[in-house]
Amino acid sequence: MRWMALAVLASCGGKDDPGTTQEDPFVCPDATSWDGATAAFRDASADWGLDQTMPLGVRISAVDFDGDGWPDLAIRSNGPDDPSGTRTTWLLRNTEGTGFEDVTHASGIVANREGGDLGRPGPTWAFGDVDNDGDLDVYTGNPDASGAYDETSEIMLNAGDGTFTLGPADSDIRVGAGDMPYGAAFTDVDRDGRLDLWVANYDDADGPQGDHLYRGRADAVFREMDDDAGIETEAWRSIDDLNEANAHSRAWAALACDLNDDGWPELLASSYGRSPNLLWRGEGDGAYTNESVGSGYAFDDRTDWSDNESARCWCTLNPTDEDCDGVPEPELIACNSESDAFRWDHNYDREPFRMGGNSGGTTCFDADNDGAMDLLTSEIVHWDVGSSSDPAELMFNTGEADVRFERPGNEATGLTREHDMVAWNDGDITNGAFDFDNDGWTDVWIGSSDYEGARGLLFHNDGGRTFSAVPLDIGIDHTRSHGSAAADFDRDGDLDFVVGHSSARCEDDCYDTTQVRLFENLTGDGSHYVQLRLEGGADTNRSAIGARIKVTAGGTTQTHDVDGGHGQWGQQDDLLQHFGLAGTCEAEVEIRWPDAAGTSQTFTIGQPGRYLVKQGEEPIAE
Repeated sequence: MRWMALAVLASCGGKDDPGTTQEDPFVCPDATSWDGATAAFRDASADWGLDQTMPLGVRISAVDFDGDGWPDLAIRSNGPDDPSGTRTTWLLRNTEGTGFEDVTHASGIVANREGGDLGRPGPTWAFGDVDNDGDLDVYTGNPDASGAYDETSEIMLNAGDGTFTLGPADSDIRVGAGDMPYGAAFTDVDRDGRLDLWVANYDDADGPQGDHLYRGRADAVFREMDDDAGIETEAWRSIDDLNEANAHSRAWAALACDLNDDGWPELLASSYGRSPNLLWRGEGDGAYTNESVGSGYAFDDRTDWSDNESARCWCTLNPTDEDCDGVPEPELIACNSESDAFRWDHNYDREPFRMGGNSGGTTCFDADNDGAMDLLTSEIVHWDVGSSSDPAELMFNTGEADVRFERPGNEATGLTREHDMVAWNDGDITNGAFDFDNDGWTDVWIGSSDYEGARGLLFHNDGGRTFSAVPLDIGIDHTRSHGSAAADFDRDGDLDFVVGHSSARCEDDCYDTTQVRLFENLTGDGSHYVQLRLEGGADTNRSAIGARIKVTAGGTTQTHDVDGGHGQWGQQDDLLQHFGLAGTCEAEVEIRWPDAAGTSQTFTIGQPGRYLVKQGEEPIAE
């Protein structure tokens, strides 16, 4: 490994800070911290023009697509734009903190190969510099089970000014009818300096299908490499295959993250329908081994199905069936015929693979600052299915080479909620992880949607493995929350938050207008932070996706990975990495670059602020 040590002095604070010069020695100012009682956020949607632009969608990415240093927004729902004026895709340019400008069609990002002007469907997006020319390109995946749209998934190449053109026509990613890419993540599985693409697929018309890994080439063409990588799954025929997570996923989301800190990314697929989640452990140079069950990610170890109301009904009507002895009668549902046991098939619902969850998406981050990346899952859970259905929860990484997780449960971590009705539903599909109060500990957002009473839930990290709910009147008050992204949209040194609104199954708790909303962070004034924008060198992908950053300040070490996309239909936070420093101004930084050598560099940040880090060079204050 190659190490580099250097000290950096730069301007301090937010955008209104005049800064200092080398002739004026920097004195670290006193920092303020959020007291847990004052307002942390306010709804600033109108200030940013989102009530006028009215972007509608539940798939949200916050990335700087035009490279001007201000994070922009990409908002999607399914299908193409409609001639009647219905919009499904919005690319919104951040006008330097004053609002958003709709540049969707002007950018060319939804252009199709036939020259049509109504846009191209494809809500599953992931951003990364595919051709290493210094700007962010985008994969646009088109889930189309029936071929109704007569379009394919595409790579859209950025011209460097925020406009896009269609990528090579002969890429293997250009799958059309029957393709169901519900999740996508850029990563570099062989660390050759070119981004690869991990795509997780939901059911097509014939049922579950396989996920795909595509190797990127210098010409921006992608070639499927599933068999070469060892990523092979079977059709849904064998119970043994399903229990061992060797069958196809029913993926709602994709994720790539280095979970055992060996420099090689793991690949994950979050599966809907109480079927196993898949985790592929990277062995190096693009080779993978299935660790879904062994890791604990496939499903949890809660296998007692006897509190499932439908199972109880079945056993009440069929008391001599296997394992029915001692199962109590249902408490809350009528049980007059087997049709009342509508959520239960006694032939296979007792199998391990049916004890999982309805997984919406998974986020990778270091929740307890121990240097190992943990997982936050989102799950849909219904009131009647009992404790065997996996809930949304934190999974803590044990740090083992084979990748293993512990699930202490929500009662232990504090990620609990109250239900106001008997027939409740947790519609958790998306989630997020970001340090909203700059205290150096990553906080948690769980987005819940599509059911009565569902809302977004913000939890403050209390300094490790326990969290406390942030009250709605001082946090983020948003019902039917689906899709989110965190970024410092106004560049004032704290992370703001954008949330989408689902109108599915609307009752009285849906908003009159369902545009996305921006919540401005109010906690950052007076707190310290450092923001790092990474640029890979000659042997590293230019957008530095997969780089691991460790920032140590005040005795606490935070670990971040640069994310190439995750979540259902694509969710992505700003590639600029934000670290809260609490009351500290100086920070020690270590970066491991995702190149073949695993090159590392270390340096000291002398003052809070925002920095560009080009691989092998001294950081530059921005």
